[in-house]
Amino acid sequence: MVFTEPFARRLLLRRFAAGGSVFGTFLLPAALHRAMAGPALASRREKRPHEAARPPPLIMLDPGHGGRDPGAIGLSGTYEKHISLATALELKRQLEVGRRYRVALTRAEDVFIPLDDRVERAQQRGAALFVSMHADALVDHAVRGASVYTLAQTASDVQTAALARKENSADRFIGRSWQGTSPEVAQILASLVRRETRAGSARIAHSLVDCLDQDLPMLENPDRHAGFVVLKAADIPSVLVEMGFMSNPRDEAALRRVDHRRLVAAAMHRAIEAYFAGVGHVAEGSGRGLG
Repeated sequence: MVFTEPFARRLLLRRFAAGGSVFGTFLLPAALHRAMAGPALASRREKRPHEAARPPPLIMLDPGHGGRDPGAIGLSGTYEKHISLATALELKRQLEVGRRYRVALTRAEDVFIPLDDRVERAQQRGAALFVSMHADALVDHAVRGASVYTLAQTASDVQTAALARKENSADRFIGRSWQGTSPEVAQILASLVRRETRAGSARIAHSLVDCLDQDLPMLENPDRHAGFVVLKAADIPSVLVEMGFMSNPRDEAALRRVDHRRLVAAAMHRAIEAYFAGVGHVAEGSGRGLG
């Protein structure tokens, strides 16, 4: 792409999504500089003293499956949809204790929600992080352990590709649009946002692997990637956690226990704390969780 206008140096103070962080300094065309500066200046002029404090970041937890979709069914008949929801509710409880985060769930009961609707709910609420929670099944009943997945066009391995095919019921990319901007400006903005989103997704994945590995058995090479539809928000760091496998008798038995689910949630809680501490998203002040 060739620009005839002069370039202006500008620091992106935040992503074009709620709760974003500083990403870097870029050389931007003057038109883009003006397009981005105008709304920011207007916002500063309109801000009132009581509006200065930013609300805590919103974390969207996504319990997999639900309703007519049971997900994986364990060897003793346990439904993945019940395990994912129970653990998500426990993680929500833990995250809300310090009132450092707002927490919402894509589903808080046993209902079916299409994958693209789950992503859309996170975007509509302005989520700063999207965490999808699962406990799938494999043909090989000997395989057990937790694993963490981020989005990629190609799968990291054959096993992950099979999991992604099972989880996906659609393949529609959902992203934000920037109304009132030229196609060239929108393309640059989208590219910058996707770049930071990928980096954020990688950071939370690494944090989750490190924390889960302290307390749980893990798959070999647990940091994996594939084309999961539910991770395709262009502007929200997103990760999918497989807490274990319903096809493994030891994993299934563990996930049925309240104390084990509490342990899983605690490890994920530590990982989320570390992630937000690293990117500086946590705002001071109180905020009640949303369900």
